[in-house]
Amino acid sequence: MEIFSVRLSFFFALLFGHGVFELKASHHTYHTFQNLQESAVSATIQPYRTGYHFQPPKNWINDPNGPMIYKGVYHLFYQYNPKGAVWGNIVWAHSTSRDLVNWTPQKVAIFPSQPSDINGTWSGSATILPDGTPAILYTGINPLNQQVQNLALPKNPSDPYLLEWVKSPKNPVMAPTPENQINASSFRDPTTAWLGVDGRWRLIVGSKINRKGLAYLYRSKDFVHWIKAKHPLHSAKKTGMWECVDFFPVSVNSPVGLDTSTLGPHVKHVLKASLDDTKHDYYTIGEYDHVKDIYTPDEGSVDGDSGLRYDYGKFYASKTFFDSSKNRRLLLGWLNESSSVSDDIKKGWAGIHAIPRVVRLDKSGKQLVQWPIKEIEKLRTNPVHLPSQYLKGGSVLEVPGLTAAQADVEITFKVSDFSKAEVLDTSWTNPQLLCSQKGASVKGSLGPFGLLILASKGMQEYTSVFFRIFKGQNKHVVLMCSDQSRSSLNPDNDKTTYGAFVDVDPVHEQLSLRSLIDHSVVESFGGQGKNCISARVYPTLAINEAAHLYAFNNGSESVTITRLSAWSMKKAHIN
Repeated sequence: MEIFSVRLSFFFALLFGHGVFELKASHHTYHTFQNLQESAVSATIQPYRTGYHFQPPKNWINDPNGPMIYKGVYHLFYQYNPKGAVWGNIVWAHSTSRDLVNWTPQKVAIFPSQPSDINGTWSGSATILPDGTPAILYTGINPLNQQVQNLALPKNPSDPYLLEWVKSPKNPVMAPTPENQINASSFRDPTTAWLGVDGRWRLIVGSKINRKGLAYLYRSKDFVHWIKAKHPLHSAKKTGMWECVDFFPVSVNSPVGLDTSTLGPHVKHVLKASLDDTKHDYYTIGEYDHVKDIYTPDEGSVDGDSGLRYDYGKFYASKTFFDSSKNRRLLLGWLNESSSVSDDIKKGWAGIHAIPRVVRLDKSGKQLVQWPIKEIEKLRTNPVHLPSQYLKGGSVLEVPGLTAAQADVEITFKVSDFSKAEVLDTSWTNPQLLCSQKGASVKGSLGPFGLLILASKGMQEYTSVFFRIFKGQNKHVVLMCSDQSRSSLNPDNDKTTYGAFVDVDPVHEQLSLRSLIDHSVVESFGGQGKNCISARVYPTLAINEAAHLYAFNNGSESVTITRLSAWSMKKAHIN
């Protein structure tokens, strides 16, 4: 198999650093555009529409809502604006699937129709009741623009497609009152409920008191009448509003997923909050005292923006559910655009969802591990396997025979000589900032090495996903970066560089990287899923057949590619 090799120096010198941009708020309202009916644009001039990521044919999409499996059918509800490509007019759109890859659109499931949701039907979750019936709890906006929680049940539980939903006449079932002192503008996104040993249901709702983020705890005997507990399940100072909270158990000694109500001696719990201030999803791992209904993060598991994240790139408002058909816990998330609002309006759509991920506790017990669902691999075609080889400093290897704009690639690196590893400065504690300062253009010793994705033939555009290895005080430290600074010649895009430290020992472990590439999205998984970074990119040259994929090494020291396998990806049937 022919491998193309060229020197990096001629184009790495062209790279330049950039700043970190503020992310767009999920509930920002664009009144000018809100009522525009966007017409579908011909697919021939839509280079950024994805081939196998979930997205509707047009308009705005954000949070995944109420995912579940029911009578063998997977259900995905999602926040959707039927009238335009910006946030507003939100309803619960609905799609179904047999495999989480191919999706069939159904009619809108929940839309404003009651006083308790007349001004909006926002995010929520699904719970499977003991008799097998699903129930949806969601946030509605009432005539006073207060956020309240509502209940909906299927009109026909025998219908596996759950096409019609009936709202409870008791709505709202949870609401701010003068007595409970809940902030009526910050009280949203109820979780999947869990059943306690006392026979009562429990769930949490995200909120804040000033800058203290918290998860209000509610209990119910019948799933209709809910009583607020005297104390939250958990709270943390200076974290701001907790959106889209999630709370679920994970097994300590098994990779299988657990039902949300599972308790036991070999079970930890995960509390996730989508921080409205930063637009990132953070989680802690800890202990749930089911008698006192208190969650306590483990020592070293930190609340807030210095803690662990599901994804260190563009990933927000995520939701997990227990897939009882395969005994796994699946994670779904929203990947917002990095293009300008005006560009979103022109293309007629905004937002996609990440590929569903299996999530489990790492063997260390200190973090989660994520991996794309196995089902996505059935889209793989035309495999390309390159032989093990050295990758000298300053060189690239093209991966030929691939539809590089729609692909799945796995690569593994081995480093043998660590003697020249750059010393990690003790002030380098922010990995995203470090990746911004030491992008793909900055030559190092052990790295940067990784992949050049959605690259144009002349290297005017590419997205680089790579590793660097530093010498720490007592061990070697691995940095993983996703550098979007050269992803597009369009100056209006947010090209923020993302980064994270990966908890792997490069002396005894090989460094693995998998990237799912789909026109305007790159989802990357480092260290067998210990770290994930998702990026939205919009090349102007490296589109469709003009996109290329390379492995590269811009360090002074050689590394070994022990495995490189790539596949073109077939198009999924989505909506």
